[in-house]
Amino acid sequence: MSTPSAEVLGELLDRARQAASEAAELLMHPPADLRVESKSTPTDAVTIMDKRSEALLVSLLLDGRESDGILGEEGSDRPGTSGFRWVIDPIDGTVNYLYGLPGWSVSVGLEYEGRPVVGVVAVPTYGVTYFGTSGLGSFRERGGQAEQISPSEVSELAMALTATGFGYASERRAFQAEVLQTMLPEIRDIRRAGSAAVDICWVADGSVDAFYEKGLNPWDFAAAAVIAAEAGVTLAGLDGREPNPDLTIAANPTLFAKFHDRLKSLGADRAV
Repeated sequence: MSTPSAEVLGELLDRARQAASEAAELLMHPPADLRVESKSTPTDAVTIMDKRSEALLVSLLLDGRESDGILGEEGSDRPGTSGFRWVIDPIDGTVNYLYGLPGWSVSVGLEYEGRPVVGVVAVPTYGVTYFGTSGLGSFRERGGQAEQISPSEVSELAMALTATGFGYASERRAFQAEVLQTMLPEIRDIRRAGSAAVDICWVADGSVDAFYEKGLNPWDFAAAAVIAAEAGVTLAGLDGREPNPDLTIAANPTLFAKFHDRLKSLGADRAV
């Protein structure tokens, strides 16, 4: 498999960062009426701003690159011929956004021939943007200053501050609660940000030690996957699988192995 040059990846990273920044700025000024609709369940919300953000991202990312493919949470889906595909989540953490809570993000990932190569996760309510490029490292930017990031060195489950999330369907949430009930006494504590992309970036910069969640889609982790990998985080499913809807786990390699085995023993990937 060929790899795009560092120069090309740098240019595409700049495009992704600019698009994510403009979408984040748009989202910081919602209308009085968000016009909320439901998707898979009554609690799976989508707002007019999700759709406006996705439309803006598509227009910016594909401007002059009409041969690229795209996959967006709110329905933007088309194949491309360039080998590149943008995978976008216009608001990761829509419920946070709907309630006026911080922590939602704009996630812009780029794949080349199916492999994640560029990732940007903008979190405007925290004043931070995470970004990474395959082979060139991952960074956290605050106040115009970027610094390279790395995960914690915590190696024991008992000391692992762990992020997770829950599905929209009540049956899935009930099952996830059962798994968590068993896990909670075995780990340090749980944190719930409301955005899987942010959770994974928090693992990458050491803000938390581990993350796991069932039910993620490609747009939830496409950008964060690059950031995590370049920081030295293992992000995968069970038994060597890629991150997937059955289960996605993130941690430093030593801690990952222990989370993997414990979650597997609990059947955390079971269909619900």
